Amino acid sequence: MASSNPAFNTPAFAQNGNGAAPAVPRASDISADQLAEQYGRPSATPTDTDRMTYEDTIVKTVVSFVVLVAFAGIGWFVPVLAIPAALIGFGLALVNIFKKKPSPPLVLAYAAAQGLFVGAISASFATMFDGIVPMAVMGTLIVVGVTLALFASGKIRASKRATKIFLVAMIAYAAFSLVNLGLMLFGVTDSMFGTRDYVIPIFGGIPLGVVIGLLVIVLAAYSLVLDFDAIQRGVRNGAPRIFAWRGAFGIMVTVVWLYLEMLRLLSYFMPRN
Repeated sequence: MASSNPAFNTPAFAQNGNGAAPAVPRASDISADQLAEQYGRPSATPTDTDRMTYEDTIVKTVVSFVVLVAFAGIGWFVPVLAIPAALIGFGLALVNIFKKKPSPPLVLAYAAAQGLFVGAISASFATMFDGIVPMAVMGTLIVVGVTLALFASGKIRASKRATKIFLVAMIAYAAFSLVNLGLMLFGVTDSMFGTRDYVIPIFGGIPLGVVIGLLVIVLAAYSLVLDFDAIQRGVRNGAPRIFAWRGAFGIMVTVVWLYLEMLRLLSYFMPRN
């Protein structure tokens, strides 16, 4: 009888034409040299079976960031590309997010577009605040490094409750950002960061942007935890090798978001040119 489980509907589990199981060679029919050769063969690695690995994901992540940094250099010298690059990057991000099977060219195209945007924005901040870009890069690397170390050591893990809180906070942050952008576009506020620059008396005169910035950095750190957790599950479940690009894309999105928030946060503590 054929198995009702589709996972077993393969030739390896099928019966032969007369309904009997395929003949299996007896040990006596195999020579000692053949047995020794079979047992001496190395086990198939994930790479041999075209499965996702940590090493492959790391390589693809590095390649993506190399593309991003290279195009950031172009954006630095051509800041007028910031807005078109941001729009193109947003569109490519949506395509990569909703595409069922990752596409390496689309992931690298996103890296290029985001690189142009990040480079242009970084150049703008550098003209207003001396030394802010190296500090933002260092702060971003520290957060990523600490988060990775805590995750690798098992001291921090993704949980259902924390993820629910994260999603609610992300929705609230997205709503605030849209409202803030609308107020800036319609001239309701002429501050550099809109309502983020408003001082909150209950926080001792600290600008709202500082409070939001610290909270967003925490959200970005937990987003990294979710990225690492997804990659870990992909490797353990034997996901196809192509999904290493999905892991690289997720990390890239989070790190860029973290870096931009670092720039904003540091701008509140540095003297303006």
